[in-house]
Amino acid sequence: MTDPKAIQPSELDQLPDRDPEETAEWQASLDAVTKAAGPHRAAYLMRRTLERAEGAGLALPKLLETDYVNTIPTSAEPTVDGDEEMEQRITAWNRWNAAAMVTRGSKYGVGGHIATFASAAWLYETGFNHFFKGKEGDGSGDQLYIQGHASPGIYARAFLDGRLNEEQLDNFRREAGGNGLPSYPHPRRLPWLWEFPTVSMGLGPISAIYQARFNRYLTSRGIKDLTNSHVWAFLGDGEMDEPESTTALTLASREGLDNLTFVINCNLQRLDGPVRANFKIVQELEAQFRGAGWNVVKSLWGTAWDELFQLDTTGALVRRLREVPDAQVQTYQTRDAAYIREDFFGKDPQLAEMAKLLSDDKILECFHYSRGGHESRKVYAAYKAALAHKGAPTVILAQTVKGHTLGRGFASKNANHQMKKLSVDEFKDMRDLLGLPIKDSDFVDGVVPYGHPGADSPEVRYLQERRAALGGPAPARRVHPVAPLPAPADKAFASFDKGSGSQNVATTMAFVRLVKDLVRDKETGKRWVPIVPDEARTFGMESLFPSLGIYSPKGQTYEPVDRDQLMYYKEAKNGQILNEGITEAGSMADFIAASTSYATHGEAMIPFYIFYSMFGWQRTADQMWQLGDQLGRGFLVGATAGRTTLTGEGLQHADGHSPAIAATNPAALTYDPAFAYEVATIVKDGLRRMYGEAAPGEDPNVFYYLTVYNEPLPQPAKPSGLGIDEGIVKGLYRFNTAESAGLTPAANAPRIQLLGSGTAIHWALKAQQLLNEEWGVAADVWSATSWTELRRDAMEADAALLRGEERVPYVRQALQGAEGPVLAVSDYMRQVPDQIAQWVEQDWSSLGADGFGLSDTREAARRHFGVDAESIVVAALAQLAGRGEVKATAVKEARERYGL
Repeated sequence: MTDPKAIQPSELDQLPDRDPEETAEWQASLDAVTKAAGPHRAAYLMRRTLERAEGAGLALPKLLETDYVNTIPTSAEPTVDGDEEMEQRITAWNRWNAAAMVTRGSKYGVGGHIATFASAAWLYETGFNHFFKGKEGDGSGDQLYIQGHASPGIYARAFLDGRLNEEQLDNFRREAGGNGLPSYPHPRRLPWLWEFPTVSMGLGPISAIYQARFNRYLTSRGIKDLTNSHVWAFLGDGEMDEPESTTALTLASREGLDNLTFVINCNLQRLDGPVRANFKIVQELEAQFRGAGWNVVKSLWGTAWDELFQLDTTGALVRRLREVPDAQVQTYQTRDAAYIREDFFGKDPQLAEMAKLLSDDKILECFHYSRGGHESRKVYAAYKAALAHKGAPTVILAQTVKGHTLGRGFASKNANHQMKKLSVDEFKDMRDLLGLPIKDSDFVDGVVPYGHPGADSPEVRYLQERRAALGGPAPARRVHPVAPLPAPADKAFASFDKGSGSQNVATTMAFVRLVKDLVRDKETGKRWVPIVPDEARTFGMESLFPSLGIYSPKGQTYEPVDRDQLMYYKEAKNGQILNEGITEAGSMADFIAASTSYATHGEAMIPFYIFYSMFGWQRTADQMWQLGDQLGRGFLVGATAGRTTLTGEGLQHADGHSPAIAATNPAALTYDPAFAYEVATIVKDGLRRMYGEAAPGEDPNVFYYLTVYNEPLPQPAKPSGLGIDEGIVKGLYRFNTAESAGLTPAANAPRIQLLGSGTAIHWALKAQQLLNEEWGVAADVWSATSWTELRRDAMEADAALLRGEERVPYVRQALQGAEGPVLAVSDYMRQVPDQIAQWVEQDWSSLGADGFGLSDTREAARRHFGVDAESIVVAALAQLAGRGEVKATAVKEARERYGL
């Protein structure tokens, strides 16, 4: 019996030990095994014991890594439900045509990638033949996030099943003629095929997670039952280094998204070399995903390895596989059997003895070709296991060889990502390897032919029958015919027309009030998807918590601390608000899923995502571009906008440039409204365009970016007169004249036009008074709701002129006859208003908040940047003095009077 006094518990162990003697016996047993059988045997027993405990549901930390072997042994693999020989022939045709398409296009210098699909072919083909549900069956089908560099293989399959023709393949990456194929999955470029843009690496993984989560959201809210939809994301092992690839892993496990599977093509290579040259990327990813709570399935070795594992009676082979770094595995792929015998087997006496039983051909078969990701039955087993696992998402780590079947000139070479073509001889070798019936005479003038067994061939019939059984072609994007959403009652918008009287209201609050009214609409209210990254109270949205609820798959399992308050924190399984925590990337992924639901699920949803404007476009502009590519619709709202409105927050909070970044996105309609009624008018028109009846020539596949401010000010009533709403939507209208503002300028007073956007219009209005009262200058004030839309209209007018069509830009029409020069001002850098300068016929000048932000009061910040009312007055006088309309001394006098 062990002496309890000999037990040395950890000083950090705070768990009571009710039987120290038993604990000591277990420890002593481990010591004995280590001494008698060695540390490898002891480690083996510990792993098996922990696996047993995990399987029994004991509350123990999970093993983060398992041995470098397949999760599913050969003996446990299910029978493939299909004709494996037929699928082998289909995959061979697709491999050939993918390589032929890129090679034929290389003469135009347009590039293309061959090696990625060559490694991943079976990962896709197995899914298309057996798992991926199409959109012509019940529900929405599956959502497929295709690895961007594998697009040639997807095009090759679409060619085989008759959805593409040879001309289109020959126009791969040559779209200008109108019958080409985009380089990567681009829905905007090929909207009947591609659903999700994925080639900006890292965006596919996070988008897939939030798509799976949004599917659950729609189901929980009773919008559409998506329990039969599965999300598949195909990723590269190098891609997993992107921060967006792994940032939401715990969300997926926390919410039990077993409707999601990641398939990571572990060919051990990134674009320029090994992913983890001195380490093992598969083991690293396994630990990362298991630690995040995912189910992990490893498919590493093909059936050729079965004999080797049977010969490994001591575990020496598994230990050696675990210790060999990835770059050395890549080297084995390119070396002969003698080298492998010496370097791999020769490091261990037991392995050296094993190698004597293996022929050179067997060694080369294992190390050159036999990978789990290259065998349909291995992939099939992994996919079946993923779909069968409940309660957590699954990641499949499939080991492959980059450039597989393309010949020794491609396989595992560091440069293969940049290699765009095969020679005729290499194609002939590939043909022989794949067993394709292509004759030497088919290579006319050295041009590789496309291969097709015939529209009525057994291969094509089999392919089409499999897809029909799974619900139709895939991938495919379908925009189901749906009736336009009915417009909400005018009352919700008209309530802002009368202004706020003496009450100070920030435009952020005006937007939130508008949404509160719109979500009550009986017809469309349930379709609003409010998204906020943990700043709801900052934006005054807490009043929505009890009425709409915050979505949570668990509901509310606790009693909220503010339960006695009117606006208490309420979570619900059918909650409408997506309150994502501090993650702009996750919130944008939410927005993308919701904004494209009209196509993905045939259910139009109206997302609005409200965020600190400084942390929106700047941080996630790549996702906004993805949103435009994916034809998303909805409202992005940059709150606490402007460089000078967020007092005390300082440099990194002061947004002086988001409209400039947004202007670069062709799908973004960017507005900087000054008043509450402008916000209402823009939202009303956005709902009409995106969800109602778009006017002829209007693209509904746009999204709106509104900047709104946290500065409470009196909201004026909407001016009366024709064209106000048109001006708000198009980007410019005259808010008042000196006379309509109640001022009485002299009959011959110099006049200037002040253009302001957002909060800057209030400085312009104060400057209007100062110019009249102190300098005898009449100023008219214009609200420029969208500098960007004015510019785009003007550019379209320029293009029309080049086509011989007479068209005057709207900005020129609006300002026609306006007296004097134009001075534009905004709370953003000057290049924002300067977008329209070349189309303004009057003399132009602008003011803006260029440079870094700073912490101070609003008044001090505006004086610092030279955009306050007094600075506007000095700039206006300088402009008029340059024209000889006021004395030059007035400028100096004004500077001194205002202390500038």
